[in-house]
Formats: sequence, structure tokens, C-alpha cells
Amino acid sequence: QVQLVESGGGLVQAGGSLRLSCAASGRTSSSYAMGWFRQAPGKEREFVAGISWSGGVTYYADSVKGRFTISRDNAKNTMYLQMNSLKPEDTAVYYCAAALKLTVVTTLYNYWGQGTQVTVSS
Repeated sequence: QVQLVESGGGLVQAGGSLRLSCAASGRTSSSYAMGWFRQAPGKEREFVAGISWSGGVTYYADSVKGRFTISRDNAKNTMYLQMNSLKPEDTAVYYCAAALKLTVVTTLYNYWGQGTQVTVSS
């Protein structure tokens, strides 16, 4: 079992930055691939970024490439999402999740955090 807790969300103006964190606990949590997802009101949950267990491979959604950076520190059992040049359309609840393999497929992630709200004002 892996437990995930997100933090770092908040209200920011367009063009600003936020850094989300996801603290993981549980057996062998550092051996999982991890990802960030987001869900805006009335929309499906969508993949944002993913990182392999070693941190050597990363995936990004086209909508965030060049603006968001995913990273992890396995010594701290923590994953991060640095979000720069934020836009109002980035407003959503952001979730972290863990999977056995790095993938963009939402249903293949086994463990989920409770989510943290990110609101970008125009």
C-alpha cells in the first residue's frame, strides 16, 4: 500500500509560478513510477506529467510542455511539479498518483492522493 499526500496548491495570477509536492509513504513507494493529473470542473481527469521510478524518464502533456517540470527525490520519497507561466486554463484540482510502470493512462495508476486546488486568475 502506498499513501500519497499533495501540497503546494493555491491562488496565483496568470504568468506566475507554483510548486506542488507529493509526499509518498508505504512499502517500496520509491520503486513506483509517479504522475501528476488534473481535473477541472465538468471535465475528465487528465494526465499532466509522469516520471519513472529512477527519475530518468519523464512524459508531459502537450499543454504543459516547456512550462511544467516534474522531478522526484527518492531519498525524501517526494515528487514535485514546478509550474511556471501559469494560465487560467491550468486551474484544476491536481492529483498525484503512483503506478507500477510509467504511463499516461489514468486507469493504470493504482494509488492516488486527495488532490490540491490550483487556481490561476486572469
